[in-house]
Amino acid sequence: MNEQNNLFKGLAALGILLAIGMSASAFILGVQGKRAMSGQQTITVKGLAEKPIKADSAEWVLTIGVAQPTQADALETLAIERKVVEEFLLKQGLAATTWSADVETLSPHYEEIFVKDQPRQVQNGFDAYQSIRVATKELNKITSANKALLQLRSENHPVSASAPSYLVSDLENIKMSLIADATKNARSRATEFVKQDGVKVGVMKSASQGAFYILPVGGDAGDDSYGGVYDKSTIAKTARVVVTIVYNIE
Repeated sequence: MNEQNNLFKGLAALGILLAIGMSASAFILGVQGKRAMSGQQTITVKGLAEKPIKADSAEWVLTIGVAQPTQADALETLAIERKVVEEFLLKQGLAATTWSADVETLSPHYEEIFVKDQPRQVQNGFDAYQSIRVATKELNKITSANKALLQLRSENHPVSASAPSYLVSDLENIKMSLIADATKNARSRATEFVKQDGVKVGVMKSASQGAFYILPVGGDAGDDSYGGVYDKSTIAKTARVVVTIVYNIE
């Protein structure tokens, strides 16, 4: 009889322990379920901002190149042509303080001849080169000089030039201003997206800046614009920034 009573007592204790275990499991599952149900929803949007800007400085590089039988002749002819270019720049209103000359370079001059119908490179004298770099804030003078250079070349002066580079200073402040505007644009877009669902846009969870573009007016960033675009070919430009922002939804 005692053994039977002990058995009943053991089974009762086991039942109590099982009941407690099941209650605890139900509590844990309930808490986890509430956490899952209350998981914070988010929305990801892109914000865009752009504004017109203008270049405020210009850089222009002219290169003189001559070929002569000897090194001495090449350097002498180069010096003569350099004076012609300097006079041209002064005539265009570009003061000597706005330009500087690189060091002269000399190299063998090669010509292609045919020996038994086979092409062959043969040295024939020397080439001499020198570049003059112009930097100024008088953009109109650079533009005019670039057009007038054609006349100088037509007079058989061996000078060429790259296209002028029209540059914008204070790019960092321009970028920061656009980021602020793009962030406002992103929130407006997010608000527009969720207003039909009866929820509100909450705090910003994360943000990242996309590429920073300096484009010609009406220009397109194109497909190969990772990291940004900096147009230097025009005076009038458009600055553009894109940001990606993740907001919590309340």
